[in-house]
Amino acid sequence: MRIERIGNATLYLADCREVMPTLAPVDMIFTDPPYGHNNNEGDLIHNMEKALGKAAPGAPPKAARPILNDGHEANGLVDWLADAAPRVLSSGGAVCCCSPGGGGPDPSFARWALALDRKLQFKMAVVWDKGPMGIGWHYRRSYEFVLVAEKRGGASKWYDTTNKIENVVRPGAFGARKIIPSADDHPTPKPWQLAAHFIGLHTLPNETVLDPFMGGGSTGVACAKMGRKFVGVELDPRWFDLSCRRLEEAYLQRDMFVDAPVAEDPADARAADLFAEPEFGA
Repeated sequence: MRIERIGNATLYLADCREVMPTLAPVDMIFTDPPYGHNNNEGDLIHNMEKALGKAAPGAPPKAARPILNDGHEANGLVDWLADAAPRVLSSGGAVCCCSPGGGGPDPSFARWALALDRKLQFKMAVVWDKGPMGIGWHYRRSYEFVLVAEKRGGASKWYDTTNKIENVVRPGAFGARKIIPSADDHPTPKPWQLAAHFIGLHTLPNETVLDPFMGGGSTGVACAKMGRKFVGVELDPRWFDLSCRRLEEAYLQRDMFVDAPVAEDPADARAADLFAEPEFGA
């Protein structure tokens, strides 16, 4: 195990199943676990240029960047998260878990929602509409879910005052735009603004957010910019190091520390101006 402390963030290079039982209570979990798609190990994402006819003849595919535990074991990780979350969440704590948008003979988003509801109180499936169509055939992938659940025993903390929060994050709203990863980025990055939207709804400054599947650190970047404490856990040294670099950069940008704005109108994307480049991925 390796531990790095950067600003108000504590990052663990370790298996989250070993770390979470040792943690003090946190106020929220925002995370993006492996989807079980074997991304970048020979599937459609790894060969997308060839599969969609966009690669030059004879051009090699992009270098594989496998995600650990991204096979059938991913479902077991979500089951474990549902079991572990109640102990580490403080009263009123919420879990916001990114999940696939559906499709296939085994819809994992439905199974994940049921897993969360087994030990937590399932609250809502929020649609993140990523905008331009994604890869695939027939019904092309253009959205993902963020599954929201709360600790049993009371409603989750909620800090919106507009009463205008939809269960759809529309394209570009709050700056949450789809990221096309570069060759050295995490293969399935999330914009930090997506985490910031949920963090601003469920936590206050100086409260603690946990991401047990940290990836490239987008949740930590959101916490750094919003004045939240952050605990992140990542199993892959490559992405752990990437997260450390991004957290260091975020803490250097003191003038960019902002709370997550809430658009006064659902179609209002003014918040995107506050959440400017660079867009760090997951």
